[in-house]
Amino acid sequence: MEEKQTGENKTTRDILQERVKKTGIPLYNPEALGKLRDRFAQWKDTAVRPADRENWHAVPRTVLGSEVPRELVYTPLSNPGFDYQEELGNPGQEPFARGIHSNMYRGRPFTQRQLVGFGAPEDTNARIKFLLEHGATGVNLLFDMPTIQMYDSDDPMSKGSVASCGVCIDTVEDWDRLFEGLDLARETVSIVTHYPSNTAILFPMYLALAERRGIPWDQLKGSVQNDVTMEEVVRNAAEYIPPRDCFRIECDNIEFIRQHVARWNFITINGYNLREFGTSGVTEMAVALSHAMAILDEMLKRGHEVDWVGERLAFFWSVAMDVFEEVARLRAVRRLWYKIMKYKYGATNPRSMWMRCHVQTSGISLVREEPLNNIVRSAYEALAAVMGGVQSLHVDSYDEAYAVPSEEASLLSLRTQQIIEHETGVTSVVDPMGGSFYVEALTNEMEQRILDEITEIEEHGGYVEALGNGFLLRKIYEYFYGEQKKLESGEIEIVAHNWQKSTRGEEFEAFRYPEDAERKQIERLAEFKMERDARQVEKSLKDLKDACISGANIVPYTVNCARAGCTVGEQWKVFKEAFGLWVRPKLF
Repeated sequence: MEEKQTGENKTTRDILQERVKKTGIPLYNPEALGKLRDRFAQWKDTAVRPADRENWHAVPRTVLGSEVPRELVYTPLSNPGFDYQEELGNPGQEPFARGIHSNMYRGRPFTQRQLVGFGAPEDTNARIKFLLEHGATGVNLLFDMPTIQMYDSDDPMSKGSVASCGVCIDTVEDWDRLFEGLDLARETVSIVTHYPSNTAILFPMYLALAERRGIPWDQLKGSVQNDVTMEEVVRNAAEYIPPRDCFRIECDNIEFIRQHVARWNFITINGYNLREFGTSGVTEMAVALSHAMAILDEMLKRGHEVDWVGERLAFFWSVAMDVFEEVARLRAVRRLWYKIMKYKYGATNPRSMWMRCHVQTSGISLVREEPLNNIVRSAYEALAAVMGGVQSLHVDSYDEAYAVPSEEASLLSLRTQQIIEHETGVTSVVDPMGGSFYVEALTNEMEQRILDEITEIEEHGGYVEALGNGFLLRKIYEYFYGEQKKLESGEIEIVAHNWQKSTRGEEFEAFRYPEDAERKQIERLAEFKMERDARQVEKSLKDLKDACISGANIVPYTVNCARAGCTVGEQWKVFKEAFGLWVRPKLF
């Protein structure tokens, strides 16, 4: 609300420059820095090879890197004004660079939440139980392409895709099979709904299942994604609703869940899939924070308090192969989000200033050649995530370059997390990279670059406008085209893929999907449609359409649709009829 009083056209950077006043004292003594500067210059001139002096800055060439130049060596001269209290602080206190809890993993280990989903609901149910029995501390659900794209399993658009790459869900009955033998009140569940439209359909089915089992909604713990960037930018589909309507659905979901499912994270702002789609780590975070601010602006317009909204916002990041950049990015975005919440939006509750995040290791960094090498890649990425202070983690499996991970590969990924937690010692110390000359300088650099790209988005009309006018898509495509050229030329080297190329071919036995899952799901759906109350279904869908058109919050109506037995595809059809279809702008 304060922002509007200080001028409509001010960027987030302008506001932070006005309001963030440094009051601390630089850590390094000026006299000591002067002496160090002289000795360092002498060392550089006499001990460093001329070629290294001329190429003092080098850019690591990694998949989806941010191209931040790095010095040959870092010293206090790389960050001479370093202010411990203002830039770093103590863990669990402002500015939260060192983590959101004072004792971090000593007090609360990161949630080990492996992604799971394939075949029929009972197939995924068995894998969930397997992972929980072997020490997983959360459930992370992935849906098949028809469910994600909001088509029923019997739709012609779904043919050949049912139950592949995720679990198939059409109705509340499928949710019941998926959670057979599992306690909804006990497990913390991440429902990877991706899109706002999908969230408005699938999550109410989960709520309806809880009602059936007599579990009050306020006992449910977990998160949905609910991300308009996923639906309008990352998604590759035949049909889209307009971005502003999609954003409206996203905010309807947020409002309803915050009011009625108090312990649930109503959005996991998805930087991960945007980066995997083809962006740098800087763009990933700039888009996500711009998105979060658009949400806050809309919820303030709806009459809600910033702290009420902020304390349930969560983020989802990709972590890739440039280890120190990933550590620095996580620290930088946590500090920047704190500044935005406190100084731009006037938040007063420390919890609403926390940047809580789930992290998944990079799927796009995995290659088909010599797939066991992917175990090493994912382990380093996971280590970077933990050293960066994440709250929840998924480690990709080595065979995901081929298919859904096998049971053995899924277990190995879980074991990777457990080894990091219990055998490496890195969780014994909060922010073990804190104070590193390199990491602190890189953290500052990453924060500035993220803020610069937020400013760029704001200068193109803000987050929602940048979705609709094609600015974000164009930026992504241009970056990804450049990355692809670097891979093809060998400028980015990937072991066994384009450097030291494998001579072993791609001999590998990939996971096999249950062969009868599609047939079984279609038969179940036909039987379900015959048995439900058709009049109740028709009425619920009509009420939903009226709510879409009138501007009412649609989620109470999708909850009623779930109770009445409406399918995923039937509700998506209502959205398309009510909002109309949107055609992406031409980019080139």
